[in-house]
Amino acid sequence: MTKRTIDYYTNLGLLSVKRSASNYRYYDKAMIERIHWIEEQKRQGKCLEEIHTMLAPSKEAPEVIDVQDIRLQMRKLEHDVTILMEHLDDTERQKLRKKVSPESVALMQSLLLILNN
Repeated sequence: MTKRTIDYYTNLGLLSVKRSASNYRYYDKAMIERIHWIEEQKRQGKCLEEIHTMLAPSKEAPEVIDVQDIRLQMRKLEHDVTILMEHLDDTERQKLRKKVSPESVALMQSLLLILNN
């Protein structure tokens, strides 16, 4: 299979790709298996539009999100972090705070705000 074909499948949304810091594309094992599956479907006479439809998630049964369960998990996580922080000295706390990115802190704060409302 050519790079051009893989790029085309990716642009159609048949494949998902991860990119490195230097913008190289990385396809995991599941995507490699999907490439083989797509090629098999084409050999059976299916067009790419049909294949795309087959890969699309079903709209009949949307995923149900249990907000209460997420709240409980967030509270447990918050509790666990609090206990961890209590057992650290000031130097260790500072090191831990430096390892958590500002984006992660903002995300956690946003989630807590949403879940508490």
